[in-house]
Amino acid sequence: MREIPIIPKPGLGMLAGLLGGLLVGGLLVLLGGGTASPILIVVGILLALLCFFGLIGLFTVSPNEAKVLQLFGNYQGTVREPGLRWVNPFFTKRGISLRVRNFESERLKVNDLAGNPIEIAAVVVWRVVDTAEALFHVDDYNNFVHVQSESALRNMATSYPYDPHVEGEIALRSHTPEIAEHLKTEIQDRLEQAGVQVMEARISHLAYAPEIAHAMLQRQQASAVIAARQKIVEGAVGMVEMALDRLSHQKIVELDNDKKAAMVSNLLVVLCSDRGTQPVVNAGK
Repeated sequence: MREIPIIPKPGLGMLAGLLGGLLVGGLLVLLGGGTASPILIVVGILLALLCFFGLIGLFTVSPNEAKVLQLFGNYQGTVREPGLRWVNPFFTKRGISLRVRNFESERLKVNDLAGNPIEIAAVVVWRVVDTAEALFHVDDYNNFVHVQSESALRNMATSYPYDPHVEGEIALRSHTPEIAEHLKTEIQDRLEQAGVQVMEARISHLAYAPEIAHAMLQRQQASAVIAARQKIVEGAVGMVEMALDRLSHQKIVELDNDKKAAMVSNLLVVLCSDRGTQPVVNAGK
C-alpha cells in the first residue's frame, strides 16, 4: 500500500453553501408554519438536516500535516495541502504529522567487535514520508521507529571495535562520519516499510562499561606513552645522525668508532630522558 495524494474541494465555498442551505431550510420551515403548508416544513427540515450533515465533511489541514481519508475502512487517499477542505461526510479523517522529529535512544550495554562491554546511545532524526505505510503497514510507527533504531544501533556496535587495533581499521571512537553513515543506512533499511525517512543518525554517548573502564583507561594511557616515546626516539636518532654528519663534514673534530659510539650513547640519553640531565664536565688534570 502506497500513499495516494488527493486534492479535495475547497472548504470555504462549501462552508458558505452549506450555511446558506441551513438558512434557506429555516426560512422554509418558518414559511410553511405561517402558511400551514406541511410540504414546505418537511422540505425545510430535510434541507437543513442535509446541510448540517454536510458540515461534517469540513476539516482543516495544518502546515506539515496530512489527513488520511478512509471510507468504511478502505483507504481513499491523503490530503497534504494546508487549509480548509471538504470531502464526503462519510469519510473518516486521521491526522498525521509530517514534521521532523528526533529522539535519543537509551544507553545500551553491548559488546564491541573485540568483545569489550561498552555503553552506547544515539540520536536519530526522522520524519514520515509515506502516510499510508506509516499508518497501515505497522501497528504504531512511532514506537516502531524507536525499537528498530535501538536494534540497529545494537547490531552496528557489535560490528566495530571501540578503538582501532591496527592502522586504518574503522572504530567507533575514531571514525565518527563512517560510523554515523553506517548507522543511518542500517536504521533506514529497517524503517523502509514504515514510510519513514531517516535524515540523520549519530552516536551521542560512547564509553566503556564501568567494570572495565579503569583497565581500559590504563591501556589507553600506556598506548599514549608508547606512541610518545616512539616519536621521541625517532627524533633523537635523527638529531644524532645530523650532529655526526655536520661534525664530520665541517671537520670540527675527528672521531673514531669508539668515540662515535660514546657520543651517540650520551646524546640519546640526553635527548630521550624524561628528566633534565646533569652533565659531568671533565676538566682534566
